[in-house]
Amino acid sequence: MGLYYLLLGAALALLGLGLLMVLSASSILSIKLYDSPYTLAQRQFLFAAIGVALMFIGSRLPVHVWRKLAWPTLVGSLLLLAAVLVIGVEVSGQRNWIDVAGPFRLQPSEFAKIALVLWGADLLARKEPILDSWKHLLVPFLPVAGFIILLILAEGDVGNALLIAVIAAGMLFAVGAPLRLFVVLGTLGLLGIAALTMAAPYRMSRFTSWLDPSADRLGDGWQVTQGQFALGTGGWWGVGLGASREKWGSLPEAHTDFIFPVIGEELGLVGTIAVLALFAIVAFVAFRLVHSADDTFVRIASAGIGTWIVFQAVVNIGAVLSLLPITGVPLPLVSYGGSSLLPLLAAFGMLLSFARRAGATASGAKAESREVGGLRVIDGARSQDSSA
Repeated sequence: MGLYYLLLGAALALLGLGLLMVLSASSILSIKLYDSPYTLAQRQFLFAAIGVALMFIGSRLPVHVWRKLAWPTLVGSLLLLAAVLVIGVEVSGQRNWIDVAGPFRLQPSEFAKIALVLWGADLLARKEPILDSWKHLLVPFLPVAGFIILLILAEGDVGNALLIAVIAAGMLFAVGAPLRLFVVLGTLGLLGIAALTMAAPYRMSRFTSWLDPSADRLGDGWQVTQGQFALGTGGWWGVGLGASREKWGSLPEAHTDFIFPVIGEELGLVGTIAVLALFAIVAFVAFRLVHSADDTFVRIASAGIGTWIVFQAVVNIGAVLSLLPITGVPLPLVSYGGSSLLPLLAAFGMLLSFARRAGATASGAKAESREVGGLRVIDGARSQDSSA
């Protein structure tokens, strides 16, 4: 059960830190929009409560129940992605939200990630004996993943489309797909990203500001340079929880995509290293499950979830540090947003279920009867061997 508690501790620590930082980073914006510093934080706490319930329920579900959810989640996600193109609302230039009730909105592209993991893992696990054939390895997995990516791109969301592509690649890697496949897909992906970047002026400006943020310090480079300023002023221990200056309006999206600089400003280098360490723990547990699982579905799904969480964190933090272009993806479990938080916590519940199963299997193996000299040991109790 070591992996189970290690993963549970990391998930709750990231979530708890995220709730504190959302409360701090969103307070000024919340006053401006709702005349209360707590409104946005209260919504995040509500999402977290629902998500934690989903996580603990998911951690108790056996593997065969998760597999039964594969097709319903895929079909539901595809319908929601299609619905966005008809009834979706535009936020920050992207038409990828559906109004649910009052101030609450749903972003189907976030739920598509867990849907692809479930359906893809179930499909590839069923086809394991014939995956040495290119046809069975790629079809229908890649066409379905490609269709999801196209629907998300039609909404203008390049960041989540990229994440879906990387999740699919991680799952194919877990089943032993040949390296040349990733070379081909990676080349096509880079060409596609280049075409999409040149086709949209705002994406091109993001790319050029990434190459040289100081070239347009007061324009496209403003968010990156303000984020770096926040990280730089935090020092070793930070200016103190709640004492950020950047959240007063200088740093755009301080409670969502750029919450990491606020962590650095308020909690210092120690706080940012703690966040990186927690994501490293999640990566360790996920890929430990990939390495040790005796169930193909568990191995593939763990690879998909691990790739999802780790790559999304790398993309978010890389953009903040100006190591990668800004793509608009939140920091997992930390940034504000229920549409991101709920499927993530459900995915953590799935990983916890796998870790619990791995712990039970290991305990069962230790409890199996074995012979030591003339004694038989059964479930930890000794009995004299009949042959003695």
